[in-house]
Amino acid sequence: MKLKSIFTNSFGILLSRIVGFLRDLIMASVLGAGYWSDIFFLANRLPNLFRNIFAEGAFTQAFMPSFVASANKSVFSTAIFLRFSLFIVFGSLVVSFYPEWITKLQAMGWDAQRISDTAPLTAINFWYLYLIFIVTFIATLLQYKEHFATTALSSVLLNMAMIVALLLFMKDDPKTIAYALSVSVLVGGALQVLVHLIALFRLKLSRLLCAGWQYRKTRDIKAEKKKFTSLFIPAVWGGSSLQINSFVGTILASFLVTGSVSYLAYAQRLFQLPLALFAIATATALFPTISKALKNGQEKEAYLNLSKGFWLLSFLLTMATLGGAILAEPIIWLLFERGQFTQIQTAQTAQVLSMFMLGLLPLGLSKLFSLFLYASYRQGKAAMIATISVVVNIVASLLLMDSMGAMGLALAGSIGGWVLFILTVKEVGYDKFLSIIQSKMSLYYVMSMLLFGFILLLINGWILSLIR
Repeated sequence: MKLKSIFTNSFGILLSRIVGFLRDLIMASVLGAGYWSDIFFLANRLPNLFRNIFAEGAFTQAFMPSFVASANKSVFSTAIFLRFSLFIVFGSLVVSFYPEWITKLQAMGWDAQRISDTAPLTAINFWYLYLIFIVTFIATLLQYKEHFATTALSSVLLNMAMIVALLLFMKDDPKTIAYALSVSVLVGGALQVLVHLIALFRLKLSRLLCAGWQYRKTRDIKAEKKKFTSLFIPAVWGGSSLQINSFVGTILASFLVTGSVSYLAYAQRLFQLPLALFAIATATALFPTISKALKNGQEKEAYLNLSKGFWLLSFLLTMATLGGAILAEPIIWLLFERGQFTQIQTAQTAQVLSMFMLGLLPLGLSKLFSLFLYASYRQGKAAMIATISVVVNIVASLLLMDSMGAMGLALAGSIGGWVLFILTVKEVGYDKFLSIIQSKMSLYYVMSMLLFGFILLLINGWILSLIR
């Protein structure tokens, strides 16, 4: 297991999330959890959905195995880039001309005035999708060469652009701030593209794309493109259940009281920190290695990496789960309760965060186990599993939202996460899972987590007695 690559990813993600928390802290103080914060979060929801899909490896999981197996890598990669560019640009133009339509689909519970206020921001934010596609495409080429630092650190640029916008316009009215944030998303995306292009040239991978343009008409890659096309949609769907569930949650939250969309958004930012910092960083670092190992018939090496990754994630994610669930209110109080963000909003957001944290461990481990499905071209199975998880999430959301509000939507996402994990392990093989957990590490794991949870309960009681 390549710890250097994992730590590189984790450091980059940690730095990005620290800056992201600073952005959220300023945003919470300036906008709170109200009308215009809900509008911005919803306008940014769709491009942010695709950003998370791309950033968390759904595109890479489809592209990497086909790229590794390709006999004409330069032509293949150029052809895929052109195909996606045309499709995304066309989609962005449609959204720009008809933003009300796509906004209404995302917020069916909102009235006509709020849809009208949100539509222009939806059109602006949607163009970030093409920028993040370029970033992800280049990042996959860099990952093939096992270069992870640029991608891991580049999200800092997006957060910095948004912070600058908040600081420049924080004394303006909330509408102006929401527009400034939307423009800053595009500025941040352009900066991310720029640093990836620099890395591409420094590693001399630009020759790969240049050769693709030169030979694209002389080399036959029809079979490779056909295989990639057959894998892509199942791979993206299979790797996106978390993002789809989050998107569904936002739509359903639009039917709840004002502020519910913001409660979900703030809580998700915190929930996604350990998920990205540990699970996604580990999966990103291991995927090229596992893909190459399985392609070369080295199953033993691949499953050895799985075992090491499993225990590393189990310890880290369980500690994060306990910390996030038990210390939810002190964490929200420390980060957000100032300015327009009130004590009541702190309590509401903390309850949502606690429910999200119940799904952290299964969602993180499912990322790890699913690598074997994608590396062995079982994208269709991954898509079927994701579909079941999404359906369970939707049903649970509809059952829980009336009685629990936004907290019920978060709990439904965690239930869907457990379904995703159980079915993914079943597809990879229960025998592989049992061989991993039947070791002395299991005892160390249980004892250390019980002790850690007890310490956190004591700390939580002490902190609450001080702040309330």
